[in-house]
Amino acid sequence: MKFSTVSLLSLACAAAASHQGGRTMEHLMSLKMLSRERARAQGLFNMNRYPNEGGKKCKRGKAGEYSCDNVDLLSFLSHQALGSTTREGNDIWGWTSADGREFGVVGQTDGVAFVEVLKDGSLEYIGRLATQTEPSTWRDMKVIGDHVYIGSEAPGHGLQIFDLNKLTTTSSFEPTIFSPKTDLTAWYRGFGSSHNIVAHEETNMIYAVGTARNLTCAGGLWMVDVSDPAEPFSPGCANEDGYVHDAQCVIYKGPDAQYNGQEICFNYNEDTLTIVDVTDKKHPKQISKTPYVGASYTHQGWLVDPEDMSYLLLDDELDEMDGTGAAANGHTTTYIFDIKDLSAPKHTGIYQSPVRSIDHNQYVIDGLSYQSNYGSGLRIVDVRSVSKDPSGSHFKEVGSFDCHPEDDSIGGEVEFVGSWSVYPYFASGYILLNSIERGVYSLKYNGPHGKPHGNN
Repeated sequence: MKFSTVSLLSLACAAAASHQGGRTMEHLMSLKMLSRERARAQGLFNMNRYPNEGGKKCKRGKAGEYSCDNVDLLSFLSHQALGSTTREGNDIWGWTSADGREFGVVGQTDGVAFVEVLKDGSLEYIGRLATQTEPSTWRDMKVIGDHVYIGSEAPGHGLQIFDLNKLTTTSSFEPTIFSPKTDLTAWYRGFGSSHNIVAHEETNMIYAVGTARNLTCAGGLWMVDVSDPAEPFSPGCANEDGYVHDAQCVIYKGPDAQYNGQEICFNYNEDTLTIVDVTDKKHPKQISKTPYVGASYTHQGWLVDPEDMSYLLLDDELDEMDGTGAAANGHTTTYIFDIKDLSAPKHTGIYQSPVRSIDHNQYVIDGLSYQSNYGSGLRIVDVRSVSKDPSGSHFKEVGSFDCHPEDDSIGGEVEFVGSWSVYPYFASGYILLNSIERGVYSLKYNGPHGKPHGNN
């Protein structure tokens, strides 16, 4: 299936327009579609453009053609090699089987591809699952237990629920093409399209955000109870602050004692950090709504320490492009928040990457923030100093892998190209990075404070 500029742009705008409260989403999606058309015109998605690769050590700042620091390339598979006909990537997540095997779920515009990460970090393509309805630039997936939950901006897509144990009997010699009609555990159709999927393993809850074709949830947290993956149902919705772009939900155990033991979601709501108590699914309570200087499109964020829960990092997807606040210089800007009082978060400082790029997703593990920053790829930042100095002045980049070498000669550019997201949770320490244009990378960080860690 081919995309045209007009059809893709009109689809993006129509989906965005149906988001209640998505004040700048139509603008953002339009910018991304125009960027995608430029990339197509440059041939960045052409067939046979990117050969599969084996391991390359990071030496003197390079791993083959890629700029790097303390991050080795172990394996690369192109989107073409992963069975995609559109050859365009998006989100990524991972799963570890009961016997310790590690698998990646690689998002693409026309579905998801499944890869196994072998003991040496190399990748094998073992199967794929097509989109439920039609291709879309936006596809997001998260894992709870042994099931992956897949949403998309594609009209009528709903939530695909797929049992990942099926991957343990597949073979790279003949990858399995799974059917959206016969191979799903369930297909949840309470909503049609969604922009993002949030998972909270402790409560077996999926929160679909940015849902369209719904007047009651207004793009907020659409709750799906997946305690039984075969019988998903929605116990409620949190819509007081309208459209939610992304969120992190936890059982709270931080310094604000009145919320200990409650299920708290940190929502990234276009122009604010919005904190909600969702313990009572039928009656969620908004605790606070906090703007910040430089806000252009509040996109995503993560708690610095899941045990302490005193600080979080927030990324804004349009501040570099719009030139707002400190991000006017085009360098990727991370915002630091003190959240010791959930009713009154404080913006305490920023961290800026040494290169120009747009930020997208980040996850913090053991004091390292693994940031997927579009054209500058994976950036690993040591953020352990935040409790002593929340200004961010002692944050330090300790590793990087740039999967978009096309802009290296100009010091990076503020454009929606390069990496979409990163999955850094495998116990082996292997990291998966999904590139929009190229494919999926298996990487290994070898810098300071690097150590294997368990799944989240």
